[in-house]
Amino acid sequence: MKYYILFGPPGAGKGTHAGAVAQKYNLKHISTGELLRAEIAAGTELGRQAKTLIDAGSLVPDSVVEGMIESAFDTIKGVDGFLLDGFPRNLAQARDLDAILEKRGESVTGVVSLMIEDETIRKRIAHRAAIEGRADDASEATINNRIQTYHAQTEPLIAFYKAAGKYHEADVNGWDIETNRARVLAVMEQIG
Repeated sequence: MKYYILFGPPGAGKGTHAGAVAQKYNLKHISTGELLRAEIAAGTELGRQAKTLIDAGSLVPDSVVEGMIESAFDTIKGVDGFLLDGFPRNLAQARDLDAILEKRGESVTGVVSLMIEDETIRKRIAHRAAIEGRADDASEATINNRIQTYHAQTEPLIAFYKAAGKYHEADVNGWDIETNRARVLAVMEQIG
């Protein structure tokens, strides 16, 4: 099995490119947000735990998210691997993912980091908010907070995966989706 991580700040295009990558390489795209919604809808034990926390306004703990990911690894068949989007978000989650895969005799195959400037992120998120009516993306303060959170919590993963020899970058700073997608797919080809 192959285990890829699609990595990048909000607005970089993870969701935009994940489907094309997953289809080309017969991977199951695993978005942690979609996983949570599916588990809640299915009424599983993990889903019930997550719903209780979300309804109380709390963050879902790493252990619950990791349980859902491990469950997906165990139950999804007919694919050549997985494309993780939105996980890991910090060093603790990256170490936990390594432990989950180690139990299976596996490891992360590669990390594709979508490289984009902060100013482009701001413009893309504001554009997305206008088109999709996403209130969570409409406020400049919210956008800035999401960018700062990415830099503080998620960006340290770059050094972690570089040290492991798993880190690869794709420049997606432009506005042309097809050009950006070609760059992402070219990086996937390099990883193999």
